[in-house]
Amino acid sequence: MADKLIFVVTCADEKPDKATIPFALGNSALAMDAEAVIILQSTGVFLGKKDYARHIHANGFPPLQQLMEIFREEGGKLYACEPCIRARNIGAEDLLEGIEIVSGPTLVDAYLEAKNVVVY
Repeated sequence: MADKLIFVVTCADEKPDKATIPFALGNSALAMDAEAVIILQSTGVFLGKKDYARHIHANGFPPLQQLMEIFREEGGKLYACEPCIRARNIGAEDLLEGIEIVSGPTLVDAYLEAKNVVVY
């Protein structure tokens, strides 16, 4: 994979379109043989909780849970901000399988390696 794209999700069910679009774009990036990383920050970390995304469906898009499953199956990387989950009392056991809990240095390294970073 030549290019690395990062999508930062900073919201959850309060803005279904902004929670969904990064996963739609991440899946497109993976289909184009680019590396895709989605970082959950702020209230976006709620998307990483088991069964949380099941009820989120933005108009014009497939259900978010379906997009998230495709993203993981196709090899997308999913990070959750460690201070953000701690601030919301979310434990590692509450998160979907495959989510990596990361903090500042890991995120900065990822941003520096990426061709583009997009924040939603």
